[in-house]
Amino acid sequence: MNDWPAPAKLNLFLHITGRRSDGYHELQTAFQFLDYGDSLQFDVTEDTRLQLTAPVAGVSDENNLILRAARLLQQYAGVQKGALISVQKRLPMGGGLGGGSSNAATTLVALNALWQCHLSAAELAQIGLKLGADVPVFIAGHAAWAEGVGEKLTPISPTEPWFAVIVPDCHVSTAEIFSSSELTRDCEPITISRFLSGEGRNVCEAVVRKHYPAVANALNWLAKYAAPRMTGTGACVFADFDNQAEAQKVVDNLPSNWQGFVAKGCNRSPLTTFALTSKKSDVTAR
Repeated sequence: MNDWPAPAKLNLFLHITGRRSDGYHELQTAFQFLDYGDSLQFDVTEDTRLQLTAPVAGVSDENNLILRAARLLQQYAGVQKGALISVQKRLPMGGGLGGGSSNAATTLVALNALWQCHLSAAELAQIGLKLGADVPVFIAGHAAWAEGVGEKLTPISPTEPWFAVIVPDCHVSTAEIFSSSELTRDCEPITISRFLSGEGRNVCEAVVRKHYPAVANALNWLAKYAAPRMTGTGACVFADFDNQAEAQKVVDNLPSNWQGFVAKGCNRSPLTTFALTSKKSDVTAR
């Protein structure tokens, strides 16, 4: 069994431009992948059973996006096979790094190949959107400018710096932040070119700072080294650096009870690279 990557993502900025009548928020954001994340293994079975080899801490099988993604694909494509799935978790829950959405996307891409469903990326994204607004960007596999509720994607190519990422010891509830009366919901829309020129901020940061002291502390600490940002609704915060050594120096200086990591920004998802490599290997093997 090969390890299929489920990479992290960063929201390089996040503006909310309005709220729809159904309660969803209209937003603008930019996604970039990291060369760091979870990894999944799949062992195809000849029956329709879908099972995790070990439970994911804090998540019931019923709510696990990996199993939900597998079931949706199984039903959509009429697959009569199953899979035993194992996951190595590196990404924190409630961290804003997209761990659950990335796991779901990797499951759809991997099982589409292993089950030989032959679905297009657009079909997989349609399935993935039922699981979460961020899933399609992981399936599309390229750094993206996102609008709507996050499903309208335009490929972009920002610089690919090294990031120091800090993981505060808390889980931020996305629902809580998006329902807060303190949240700014009337940002003026900006263009991709304005973002690439340096405009944009995360409007959720002020609300999260107020209600999650651990995030505020991490942002304040990181500000000693570079301009800190928060990804999504948090809790993780990050700063970019020109090289790996500079980013690693920051992480090495973290207080002993804090966690963090260094990763390279990637405009092409490690999942896409792996899937293409696997496909070429299959062709060569034949």
